[in-house]
Amino acid sequence: MPRPNSRSTPITKNDVAATPAIEAISGRIIILRGRRVMLDGDLAALYGISTGRFNEAVRRNLARFPGDFMFQASNQELAALRSQIAISNVGRGGRRYRPYAFTEHGAIMAATILNTPRATEVSVYVVRAFVELREALIGHKAVAKRLDELESRLEKKLAIHDEAIASILDALRALMAPTEMVPKRRIGFVQEE
Repeated sequence: MPRPNSRSTPITKNDVAATPAIEAISGRIIILRGRRVMLDGDLAALYGISTGRFNEAVRRNLARFPGDFMFQASNQELAALRSQIAISNVGRGGRRYRPYAFTEHGAIMAATILNTPRATEVSVYVVRAFVELREALIGHKAVAKRLDELESRLEKKLAIHDEAIASILDALRALMAPTEMVPKRRIGFVQEE
């Protein structure tokens, strides 16, 4: 399931001119096929080249990009990306090809094949963004584990309390239940007629 991100605006030339903030890069990292990846268009913009030139350089060096470094999004993934991060449709001037998704290692490899000062500089920030997300994920797992422990302890205590409340209710019901009326013996002398 892709995670929500802060892709409200595309990367612009002004973003490319300045050294990108790690937060801006980490906002471009999405989850596809259970992996944290960046799309080719975002990497190309960060590295300061067009998406077409970027993909051309990647295709010339396909041997450097095994399946765990890069993969092409499926049609279903592309449809999900279009709805979540506003990739435009082909009929509206959008992409004509499915985007490539690059893992952390693939993004670094792309910087090495581009061999430009900008790509080298930005690749450091890309790695830092991936590392920051990894550390945040580890923190979330620790919090989730702690919550699971608290929940199990709470369930045990609730079970004990439920048993105590049930026994109190049984005792109250027993007190409220009508008892059989045994005819009372009269006290004193009874006159016989």
